Amino acid sequence: MNFGDYDALSFDCYGTLIDWESGIATVLRGWAGAHGLRMSDEELLTAYSTHEAQAEADFPGDLYPKILARAMRGLGAQLGVPVSDDEAKSLAVSVPDWPAFPDSTEALERLARRYQLIILSNVDRASFAGSNQRLGITFTSILTAEDIGSYKPSPRNFEALAREAGRLGVAEGRLLHVAQSLFHDHVPAKAAGLPTVWINRRHDNPGGGATPAPPSAVTPDWTFPSMRAFADAVDA
Repeated sequence: MNFGDYDALSFDCYGTLIDWESGIATVLRGWAGAHGLRMSDEELLTAYSTHEAQAEADFPGDLYPKILARAMRGLGAQLGVPVSDDEAKSLAVSVPDWPAFPDSTEALERLARRYQLIILSNVDRASFAGSNQRLGITFTSILTAEDIGSYKPSPRNFEALAREAGRLGVAEGRLLHVAQSLFHDHVPAKAAGLPTVWINRRHDNPGGGATPAPPSAVTPDWTFPSMRAFADAVDA
């Protein structure tokens, strides 16, 4: 296997291209501080992670802002701390404020010289549009949970990706999936028969942060600590 074997790359966005943990932690930190809750960002993100994944599984038709509000209320219930409507809304509307990783845009621009670029993201169209203003990239295709009607790691999302790749003329076996989350992306992508690149943004941090642990072991085909390192390997 080598990078010349592929014609298209599909990307997770949040955690891979956009620093969702920083964005979520900013809101949770303010809420926790307002209620006298002494927890580190890492502790808050770890506690939060299962609530977002559960909301996505239980309410696959909800738009992502509503998922975020549900997750924050679930976290509050777990910790015994109230979450007002305004506090839940503060997380729900925060997605466009989440920063891009510093290397994302340059790496995507380099990769776009070789590949079609497809987004497969667990958000709604409006939220992604705000994030893409930060990335400044014209993707070949954008698939969101709103378009598909379910959230990763549902197999439906990867079935939709396969259909879209076919529509774009990408032959079977010529699509490579690139993502940070083992739980949301690598386990279901491998189950769908896709080769994968792990952008291990948390390589210098223990634990999973805002991402739940994967339900089973999974081995990506390549691993890089950043998008820049991945683009460097492709260009080498």
